[in-house]
Amino acid sequence: MDDDYEGGRWIGDEFYYKRKKERPQQTKDDALYGVFADSSDDSDSGRRKRRRSDGSKADLTRPVQFISTGTVMPNKEIEENVKDEGVGEQKSGLGLGFGLGFRADDTKDKEEQEDVVQDVEESFLPSAFGRKIKEGAEQRKKEKEKEKEREKERTGSKKTSSKRDVTGTGDIGNFESHTKGIGMKLMKMMGYKEGTGLGKNKQGIVAPVEAKLRPKKMGMGFNDYKEAKLPVLDEPVTVAKAGTSTGTVPVLGRSRERLWSKQKQGKKRSEILTKDELLAKKQEQGVEMVQKIIDMRGPQVRVLTSLENLNSEMEINDNDSTIPMPELQYNIRLIVETTEADLQKKDRDLRREREKVASLLKEKEKIETIETTQRVQLQAMETIMSTVDQVKEDNELGLITLDSLLTTFSDLKLRFKEEYKMCNLSIIVCAFAHPLLLKIFQKWDPLHDPLHGLQLIQSFKDLLQGDQPFDYSDSLSPYTQLINEIILPAIRINSTNSWLARDPEPMLTFLETWDRLLPPVILNSILDNIIMPKLTEAVGTWDPRVETVPIHVWIHPWLPLLGTKLEILHNSIQYKLGCVLQAWHASDRSAFAILSPWKDVFAPASWDRLMLTYIVPKLRLAMQDFKINPANQNLEEFRWVMTWTGSIPVHHMVHLLETEFFSKWNQVLYHWLCSSPDFNEVMNWYVGWKNLFPEELLANERIRVLFTTGLDMMNQAVEGMQVVPPGTRENVSYLRASEKRQMEKIIQQQSVAGELSFKEIVQKYASEHGVLFMPRVGKFYNAYQVYDFGNVGVYVDSVKKMIYAQVESGVWSAVSMAQLMEMNRNAKSRR
Repeated sequence: MDDDYEGGRWIGDEFYYKRKKERPQQTKDDALYGVFADSSDDSDSGRRKRRRSDGSKADLTRPVQFISTGTVMPNKEIEENVKDEGVGEQKSGLGLGFGLGFRADDTKDKEEQEDVVQDVEESFLPSAFGRKIKEGAEQRKKEKEKEKEREKERTGSKKTSSKRDVTGTGDIGNFESHTKGIGMKLMKMMGYKEGTGLGKNKQGIVAPVEAKLRPKKMGMGFNDYKEAKLPVLDEPVTVAKAGTSTGTVPVLGRSRERLWSKQKQGKKRSEILTKDELLAKKQEQGVEMVQKIIDMRGPQVRVLTSLENLNSEMEINDNDSTIPMPELQYNIRLIVETTEADLQKKDRDLRREREKVASLLKEKEKIETIETTQRVQLQAMETIMSTVDQVKEDNELGLITLDSLLTTFSDLKLRFKEEYKMCNLSIIVCAFAHPLLLKIFQKWDPLHDPLHGLQLIQSFKDLLQGDQPFDYSDSLSPYTQLINEIILPAIRINSTNSWLARDPEPMLTFLETWDRLLPPVILNSILDNIIMPKLTEAVGTWDPRVETVPIHVWIHPWLPLLGTKLEILHNSIQYKLGCVLQAWHASDRSAFAILSPWKDVFAPASWDRLMLTYIVPKLRLAMQDFKINPANQNLEEFRWVMTWTGSIPVHHMVHLLETEFFSKWNQVLYHWLCSSPDFNEVMNWYVGWKNLFPEELLANERIRVLFTTGLDMMNQAVEGMQVVPPGTRENVSYLRASEKRQMEKIIQQQSVAGELSFKEIVQKYASEHGVLFMPRVGKFYNAYQVYDFGNVGVYVDSVKKMIYAQVESGVWSAVSMAQLMEMNRNAKSRR
C-alpha cells in the first residue's frame, strides 16, 4: 500500500499521501512470467524496482532475524531504552490537527534495527562459525558508521530545523502539512500567536501536550511506567549560547524509547544471592507458597510453587531464535527455582519448629505453674484431711465441744481460705455442730428468753456465712439449714402453744433481737407460716363491741414486717367496723379513737367510702339537732363534728357545715342585727365562732366566703343600712343542686376510668342522700347479695349495671335511682 502513493505517511492511525502513483501497464511477459520475468531491460516499461533507501546493497550473509513485537510480560518491569545520542527527537503520536503529533525519521528506525542486530550478534558464542559471522558484522558496522557520518553531513540542516526548540513551539503546526490547516487558522483568529501561552492573558502552556506511544495492551500506571510529562506553566526558557554564529537554540529532546524491542533493553546481569539474602527478599516480597500450582496448559503437566514463573516456558518458546541454548538456560532456571523452593520450604519448616518450641516453652511454664499450685493445694488438702480426721476421732470419743470446733475450723478458714470454700467445709462443721446445738436449744423458749445462745449462733454465722450477704434464693446453704433445724422448730412450737396475736411484743422482741442472724428465707417462713395465720385467726374472732383493746394496737406493729400482706385483713376489719357504726351515735368518741389510726393504712377510696357511709350521715343528724343561741350557747354537738375534721375529706366537711351549720348561723345573725344589738357583743360572738374552726377549714375558700357573708351583714347594720336577709334556703338548694351535679360528674368520670364498680356508685349515691346502704348478713337472691337501701331491699347486677328492688314479697323489679329513692320515702312514711 505504501508503494502505491507518493509522500504517504502513517500519522497516528490514519494514512496521509500527496498523490496516487500511476500503475505501469502490464505486458504480456509480465502476465506470463510474473515475478520471474526479466527485469534487466524493462526500465522503459516503468516497472518499479525495490531499492534500499540509503543506497546501500543488501547484505545476504546476515542471518534471518525476527524482531519481537514488544509484548510486555507481567513479571518484568519496563525499562527505558538506550538514550539518544546528542539531541533527542519526538516520537510519533496522536495529533489534534495543529501540530500536536510527531514522527521520527526513517533513518532512526533503520538505526534501531541495526542496534538490535548488534545486540543479537554480541550474544553469539565464540565458535568458529560465530567468529566468522562476528567479523563480517564488525566490518559491516564500520561501513555503516562511515555512511552515517556522510548522511548526517547531508541532512544536518534538515534535522536541525525539524527538531523542537527550547520552548517546545518549533514544531507546532507541522501536522497541518497533511491537512488543510484549519486548526492554526482558528487559533490565530482567536488571538493566538506562535511562541506565546494559551489563554486570554497568555497564562497557559506554551509547549503542546506531549504524546507518548504506550505498548500494546498496557494499562495506566503499569510497573512504574513513566508517563508523558505535562508541560509546566512557569517553565523557564534557557537559551544556551552556541559556538556558531547563527545563534540557534539547541534542542533538548526526549530520549527515544524502543519499547517494541526486548533486546534493546539490555542484558541484565544475574544477581548472586546468599541463602539469607534470598529468604529476606522473598519475605519482603511476600512470596509464600500457600499450595502447589499444577499447570496443565502445555503438553506436559508442570507443578509450580508460585505464579512468578508461570509463563517462563512460553517466553522461552517465543525467544528461541534470540536466546542461545534455551534448553540449558531452562534447565538452569528450573534448578534455581527448585533450589529456591527448597530453601523456602526449609525456612518455613525451621520457623514452624521455632514457633513450636516457643509454644512448648510457654506450655511448659504454664504446666509448671499449675503443678506448683496443685502441689500447694495438695499440701493444704492433706492438712485439712488430717485436721478433719482428728475432729472425727474427738467426736467419737466425746471430747469435742462447740468452742474447740469453732477454733479448729476458724483456723482452717484463715489459713486455707480458697480450699475451705472449694471443699465446702461448712457442711462438715454443721454435721459436727448439729447434735451439740440441739442439746443447748432443746428446752429454749425464744419468746421469754430471746438472748439465749445468741453469741454462739453469731460465731457460727461468721464461720459458715462470713461477710457474704444472704441470697434470697439460697435455701440450702449450710447456715440456713442449721437455723432451719435448730432455731425454727423452737419458734414454731412456742408460738403455736403460748403466743397470742393480741400480744405482739414477745414475738416482735425476738424478731428484732435475731434480725441480723435470721436468713431471709427463715424470716419469711416465720411471717407467712406462723404470724399471718395467728393474725388472721385473731381478726376473725375480733368483736369491736366487746373488745376493750383497739385492733390497731396489735395489728399496726406488724406493718414494717408484713406491709401489703396485711391488706387481706382490711376487708374483714372494715366490714366489722361498719356493722358497729350502724348503731353509733356522734356523741361516742370511741369511734374516732378506733378509726383515726386506719386513715393512712386503708386505701384512700376505702377510707372515703367508710366515712361517707357511716360517719357523715350521723354527723349530719347531730348538726340538725344543733341550735345556735347567742344568749346561752351549747357547743357540744359542734365539737362532736369538729373532732372528725382531719378524718373526713375536706370537701365533705365543708358541704356538711354549709348546709347544716351556716344556714342556721346566718339566720341567727340576721335576726340579731335587726333587733338593734350591741355591736361589740356581735363582734365578739363572730370572732368566737371563727376561732372554733380549725386552720384546715379556715383555709378553705368556701368557708371564708360564708364568714364574709355574715361580716357584710354586720357592716350593713353598723352603717345604718338595711340588712339584706341571707336567703339561706335558696342558697342551700342551689348549693345542693350544684354539689349533686359535681358528685355525679365525679362518679361518671370514675366509672369511665374503671376506679369504682357499679355497686360502689350506688353506695356513693346512697351516702350522698343520707340513706343507709349495707348488706343483709346471710341473705342472697339468685346468688346475688341482698342489700338494704334505707328501708327497701335491693340487689345489684354489676355485669348489666342494673339495680333490682323488692316490690312485693318474692317479686323483684329493675328500678332507677330516682324510683328507688321514692320507694324508700314511701316505705318510711308507712312506718
